[in-house]
Amino acid sequence: MTKVDFSLILACYNEGPTFTKSLDKIFDVLKGLKINWEVVFVEDKSTDNTREVLNKYVGGRKNCTIVLHAKNQGRGRAVADGILKSRGKICGFMDVDCEISPTYLPVFISEIKDGSEMAIATRYYDVHLRSIVRVLASRVYSLLMRLVLNLPFKDTEAGFKFFKRDAALSLINRAHDHGWFWDTEICAIADHDRMKITQVPVLFVKMSNKKSTVHVVSDSWDYALKLWQFRKKYKNL
Repeated sequence: MTKVDFSLILACYNEGPTFTKSLDKIFDVLKGLKINWEVVFVEDKSTDNTREVLNKYVGGRKNCTIVLHAKNQGRGRAVADGILKSRGKICGFMDVDCEISPTYLPVFISEIKDGSEMAIATRYYDVHLRSIVRVLASRVYSLLMRLVLNLPFKDTEAGFKFFKRDAALSLINRAHDHGWFWDTEICAIADHDRMKITQVPVLFVKMSNKKSTVHVVSDSWDYALKLWQFRKKYKNL
C-alpha cells in the first residue's frame, strides 16, 4: 500500500452548481504537491444532487475515498469521520466552496512539517455589502469566544484546519458537538493540551453564486448558547 503523506478531508453537503468547478480548483493544487496525497470525501446525506455529482467526478481515481452518511450528521461529524478514514501523517479539512482558496494548502502543510501540531486559518474578509452581516457576526462571535473561554485565537470557525495525525485523533475523540461548534471545541481542547498551534492569515472571499448552509441569525444564537454551555466543560477538562 502506498504511503500517504497528506490527507485532505472534504465534507460535502448540498454543494450546488459550483461543486465541480470547486473540485477542479482543489485538485489542480493537489496535483502540484510534491508529496503523496489522498482526498477523503464525506457526503453528509445531501438533499440535492451532490452525491451523484461526486460519484461521477471521483470515478476511478485511486487516491480518492468516499464516505457516505446514511443520514445528515453535521459538518463536525463529517470531518471527524473523514479524519478517522484518512491515512496521511498530515491531515486536515477545507470547505469545498473554496471561499478560502486551496492555494493556501502548501502553506498549511509546511506549518505542520515545521513542527506545529495544528494550523488554523484566520480569515480576513474581502468586504462588500453582501457579506457585511456575515463579517460582523464572525467578529462578534470571535470576541465572545475570547471573553467566555479566554482562548488566544482570532478565529476558531474558519473551515480550514490542518493537523499532525496523532493530534487530530486526540482532538476528535474528545469533541462532542456534531455541527459547526465542533471547530470551537477542538480549538479549545488543543489550547488546553498546550499543543503547538499556528494561526495563518488567509483571505476569505464570499461566493455570491452559492447558497450558504450557514444561517447567520439562528446559527449565531445557537453558537452563543453552545459557547456558554461549553464554558463549564472546558473549565473541567
